[in-house]
Amino acid sequence: MGKDSLAVSMDVPQAQRERLAFLELRAFFAGELRRGDIEARFGVKPAAASRDLSSYRDIAPANLDYDVAGRCYRPSDSFSPVFPFSTERVLAWLLLGFGDGLDLKLRQAAPCEGPGQLIKPNLDVLATITRALVAKKAVRVNYLSLSSGETCRDLVPVALADNGFRWHIRAFDRDKARFGDFVLTRLTKAQMIESEVQEHELLSADEQWARIVDLELVPHPSISWPSAVEADYGMLEGVLRIKARAALVGYVLRRWSVDSSPGHRLDHASHHLWLRNPQTLYGVESATLAPGYFDAGETAADEQAAQGRTE
Repeated sequence: MGKDSLAVSMDVPQAQRERLAFLELRAFFAGELRRGDIEARFGVKPAAASRDLSSYRDIAPANLDYDVAGRCYRPSDSFSPVFPFSTERVLAWLLLGFGDGLDLKLRQAAPCEGPGQLIKPNLDVLATITRALVAKKAVRVNYLSLSSGETCRDLVPVALADNGFRWHIRAFDRDKARFGDFVLTRLTKAQMIESEVQEHELLSADEQWARIVDLELVPHPSISWPSAVEADYGMLEGVLRIKARAALVGYVLRRWSVDSSPGHRLDHASHHLWLRNPQTLYGVESATLAPGYFDAGETAADEQAAQGRTE
């Protein structure tokens, strides 16, 4: 696979590489490929689609068989992918289509449904934020906070993050002189401002973003058949080891309902995973979001002291 991938990257123009990747993706995961699939996805003429098919067969001659009855190409028994597809991208393609943000109204490769996104950020606001992020500029925003209502703030966006349910921006809040998380949908207005950004406001100064936390997730000790959970998460020797930024750790643990209490005291029926090394959360501001991390004996002041909540 390595040599074939190298051949594709070195000898084929980028636009055609994208078409060849789609061609392979469609054949591999849908089990069928027609010239019309390439035409519909990329808006190319039949002759161009035929050339793409010919190029792919030159690169990987043993990957596709032509089904005369079905009038389509199908992956052969010896099929071996040329392109290194990631699981996340394949699943996203199956759910949303291979369109790079465009709604091309293409037929799904296979029936695939998700819970859908109830939260959809305003694209004009998002564009302002991303432009400021790339240019390392500050923005003046109107922000709806759960604790203080609508306020005007000056932020320096440094990163975008998906917590599994909604998108937020990591930004330096000039009013509070610290980094924090701001939900995109709560930004009602955003305007880039001409203001010099200081070193302490940039991503390189965000210690919680830079810090990498090692998490050891295991089946909840109260589960009778832990092997089922081990299979769910592809655990090795009963442990799933992952790394996450300190700024995002709390979101990760909450998204996957990981019991983060030292004594695994949460209900295993709704928390299939347990954080075996909760001590790793020491000093992690977002740990306030981790299920069970703060025991009932902790005071509200203790929780507020950890400044990891989304604004």
